[in-house]
Amino acid sequence: MVFDKEAAFEEAVITVLKQHGWDDAGGVLRYPTEQDLINNWAKILFQNNADIDRLNGCPLTQGEMAQVIEQIETLKTPLALNGFINGKTVAITRDNPDDALHLGKEVSLKIYDRQEIAAGQSRYQIAQQPVYPAKSKILNDRRGDLCLLINGMPVIHIELKRSGIPVSQATGQIEKYAHEGVFTGLFRLTQIFVGMTPDEARYFANPGTGVFNPNFFFHWEDFNNEPVCAGDKPGTDEWKRFTSTLLSIPMAHQLIGFYTVADSSDGCLKVMRSYQYYAAAAISDKVRRCKWDERPKSSAPGRPGGYIWHTTGSGKTMTSFKSAQLIADSHDADKVVFLMDRIELGTQSLSEYRAFADDADDVQGTENTQVLKSKLASDDPKNRLIVTSIQKMSNLKAGEGRITQAELDRLAAKRIVFVIDECHRSTFGDMLQDIRRAFPNALFFGFTGTPILDENQKKGSTTAMVFGECLHRYSIADGIRDGNVLGFDPYMVTTFDDHDVREAVALEQAKASSVGEAISDERKSKVFYHYMDQAKVPMGPMVDGAGNHIKGIEDFLTRAQYWPNTPHHGKVVEDVLRRFPVLSHGGKFHAILATSSIPEAIDYYRAFKREAPQMKVTALFDPSIDNDAGSTVKEDALVELIEDYNKAYGQEFTIPTWPAMKKDISARLSHKKPTSTSTPTARAASTCSSWWTRCSQASTPSGSTRSTSIRSSTTKASSRLSAAPTACSAPTSPSAPSATTAAPTL
Repeated sequence: MVFDKEAAFEEAVITVLKQHGWDDAGGVLRYPTEQDLINNWAKILFQNNADIDRLNGCPLTQGEMAQVIEQIETLKTPLALNGFINGKTVAITRDNPDDALHLGKEVSLKIYDRQEIAAGQSRYQIAQQPVYPAKSKILNDRRGDLCLLINGMPVIHIELKRSGIPVSQATGQIEKYAHEGVFTGLFRLTQIFVGMTPDEARYFANPGTGVFNPNFFFHWEDFNNEPVCAGDKPGTDEWKRFTSTLLSIPMAHQLIGFYTVADSSDGCLKVMRSYQYYAAAAISDKVRRCKWDERPKSSAPGRPGGYIWHTTGSGKTMTSFKSAQLIADSHDADKVVFLMDRIELGTQSLSEYRAFADDADDVQGTENTQVLKSKLASDDPKNRLIVTSIQKMSNLKAGEGRITQAELDRLAAKRIVFVIDECHRSTFGDMLQDIRRAFPNALFFGFTGTPILDENQKKGSTTAMVFGECLHRYSIADGIRDGNVLGFDPYMVTTFDDHDVREAVALEQAKASSVGEAISDERKSKVFYHYMDQAKVPMGPMVDGAGNHIKGIEDFLTRAQYWPNTPHHGKVVEDVLRRFPVLSHGGKFHAILATSSIPEAIDYYRAFKREAPQMKVTALFDPSIDNDAGSTVKEDALVELIEDYNKAYGQEFTIPTWPAMKKDISARLSHKKPTSTSTPTARAASTCSSWWTRCSQASTPSGSTRSTSIRSSTTKASSRLSAAPTACSAPTSPSAPSATTAAPTL
């Protein structure tokens, strides 16, 4: 439907909102002033707090409401006000003389309960064209389009535009109003903004006095990650789908109570994206429906809850935290334990979790196994959400570390939910199995960007076999489309001349050792010229009109030309070094080279050392050393890597402290203060790379003639560059020396 007038669109949106939970008995509040809305809030507060222990049947006075507004003005930021709203109550000192019981005393008033969704004392109202008073005599008062109030609090502001007007006009108007200072006083409570036209809608958290960043203006998507009202289906009433999903009750109530995140690490209020919501909601629902009193149906110990497949860079930390918080707040489990597969990730993840929490003390860390045991045993609500490592958790065994079987049985009897980060890495080892055996009644969930599927099974197992069904998927393609993950800019570099490769294949097929031998033998000559003819055998594989696969020269090649000490590796290094000054903006960006094996990583590391000794290069891979063939080569390489790194940065890392070295590398790559050893030398060197920004470049031989995203063969060195303005910040020191980091992965 086309709306030629904004007023008609406004009334249509109101109609849909009323059909989906916004239908208060008092009707739509039309053209209310700020004072009208304060009076409306005072009425609702009285209705919800009229009992003898609170307002004692005596309405709130203007002075008492002024106390509430003063508290709002004091908090100022949307981040702080999110805590105010979700704090459930507000305290006032009674000045109503009719309430003799509480006069001059402090009382606590219930304002909002995120658990009380579409029930109890929750009220949902629509304010049409509320009046925002000007903050300057020079400026005009402003009228918003729609404001949605929960329990009298204006928490969602909607700006509308008619058909044919871009949604940027709606979001721009919100930004203009914010710049003019209209979202003050009572309107400081606004948590979410929505800009909407009949064809496109975007939602975003209130940035307060911060910058309105369009990169954080989100489209809503359905469960399958298909955008809703994203401007790609004009005239199809997509706005109705958006309004009846994101803005409906109970969703809007949940959005304010559960799916906004007050991130204290950067002081910003964040709102979850659709895929994060679906994942967290799916896990929460799974826990809610768990029949703890029934024995697990799986033959293996532990209850498989499911896994979340969200691509790297999509915000899995926030998603996993919200999943854990929803479980903890619902009391559907006694303990929620967030497990990491690397000891070195503990500090970072714990701080991130605490930054997302309503109260940092709501997230408990574990210094050692004994502390972990005591917090698992504790009935204190503060110990409900625990962050620890899989290593510490697997040490909880009867007979070890002063833990008795009786103690372990008492812990195992609790309703425990395990949320496992990067579950593709460690879930097939002995540590997880030890945990499952120790806690056979527990419910297990996994988060991964790269699940183990049927085609890449480990030890005959897949992620689904260990954790159960995939509860939600958000692929790298979805992330690139939404701008949440950097895209790829592939290009190919010739390693070997096409003619030389074709000739080598033709000789091999003709069973000839030289061109002279091939053309002098009639039978061999026929085969040789067949493969040398581009019209008969293309360079790459093709598909004809009937769908038949036609082999190309690349189909006859092997991985032999990718092996270490072959010309291919030299060509890759040559290409990286030649392009690095431009791609790194004169050495101001990092680079990452991904390889297919550890020996290859070592070979590339040494090649860069040899060809570019002035560059800062290191390599990362699994440091475990066993008795298999090649283990001594790996150990020697680790010693070489660590010695080189220590010399470059004044550190004293060893193979046993490899995890600390990884943290140090990560800190340098991410512009954070590098970690240091206990030596003064290390600390002195800790700032030497703090100015670097990050850019990813990978040169990845595939071992096949084709790959999904990048054309790759033994005749080509295939490189890809990932870069976007949102991912690479400007360096603070334009004169700083260049640097690159080679980080091979498996």
